[in-house]
Amino acid sequence: MNTLLKLRALKSVLFAALLSAALAPPAQAADGNWIPGWTASPQPIWAGDFALPLGLPASLQDQTVRQVVRAGVGGLRVRIVLSNEYGTQPLRIGAAHIAAAGDAAGSTRGPSLALTFGGQATATVPAGAPLVSDPVDFTVAPLQRLAVSLYFPQTTALTTIHWDGLQPAQIVSGNVAGAATVKADSVVNSRLFLSAVLVEAAPGTRSVVAFGDSITDGAASTPGSDSRWPDFLARRLAGQKVAVLNAGISGGRVLKNHMGPNALARFERDVLGQPGVAGVVLLMGINDISWPGSTFEPTEPATQAEALIAGYRQLITRARSRGVRIAGATLTPFEGALTMPGSPVANYYSPEKDALRQRINAWIRGSGEFDAVLDFDAVVRDPKNPLRILPAYDSGDHLHLGDAGNKAVADSVDLKLLLGER
Repeated sequence: MNTLLKLRALKSVLFAALLSAALAPPAQAADGNWIPGWTASPQPIWAGDFALPLGLPASLQDQTVRQVVRAGVGGLRVRIVLSNEYGTQPLRIGAAHIAAAGDAAGSTRGPSLALTFGGQATATVPAGAPLVSDPVDFTVAPLQRLAVSLYFPQTTALTTIHWDGLQPAQIVSGNVAGAATVKADSVVNSRLFLSAVLVEAAPGTRSVVAFGDSITDGAASTPGSDSRWPDFLARRLAGQKVAVLNAGISGGRVLKNHMGPNALARFERDVLGQPGVAGVVLLMGINDISWPGSTFEPTEPATQAEALIAGYRQLITRARSRGVRIAGATLTPFEGALTMPGSPVANYYSPEKDALRQRINAWIRGSGEFDAVLDFDAVVRDPKNPLRILPAYDSGDHLHLGDAGNKAVADSVDLKLLLGER
């Protein structure tokens, strides 16, 4: 009798399993080859007593923000990624649109397409989370500029930003997300809640991430001109199915937080977690060397070379464990940095700090631990005074590169070495 009951029970289980399988919806096919065409690493806001002011409103309410980005690769569909990573409350989006950016500020060209989130025109982004929009048919050419418009219907504290956006964002009263042209009530040069635009790219398309600080972020390059060194590199790779993603954060450090999370903390989010990532260029460490004892961190003890090298080794190990090629870029000269009249920063440079930079560069060049070395120091230093940036490449603050310096750095990159093709 027990055997019969067991057989009946087994038949019931098998029948239920077969019925469940028959009624289940078919498995979805892979949803395309989604590659970030553009990214901006999220940052929290900082206190008002910091040396560098935010220059942002405290909040938005019943306002639309139109932000222009440039897609590094082309494709037939797009979607956006919003970030509420540093918010403590849900982020409400009343409308979102995408269009080709026009030539004039605040203008678009062609149709403006409404974006949805799970089929809905409005969205709520949970505190601490990202949110990806549904795909929308939209043909994007490599290096095309896109306008993303977000409407914030209720009081929304600015918590998750990318501070040094170098691209004017138009803030306009009311819901004008779908308008062909908007007239700004105010303009900011930061990214607000927008962290990526994804493009459904051709099979085999991959990405390289420029992972760094303000030099990678493009500080002191011409706003609105896409003249950061990763922008110039993207131009070289346009049409070769390689996106160049800028994961620079001004003030970024390898080991410590302030204007954003340290490199070890954000490496997964900004590099390893990016779809299609094949390689990363690491150009970071000058703030680890220079912030201690400066206006930024006046009481912080000097960084030790061993600690900074240990941080690099962690990034190398983590990249290789995921099959991502990692290139190390040497730290560029900075004698006289931030000493121009009116600068809020003192004691950024010293001979002792430069000696540490030289030691770190010697390790980057000679250790053999990176998959490739990009000697940016050698490209931009002044042959007459190697402790300084060549005047033609200097933005004028003796720390950041101007447009010509950014182009020289990008032009110096051996693409086959970068991509591991030789």
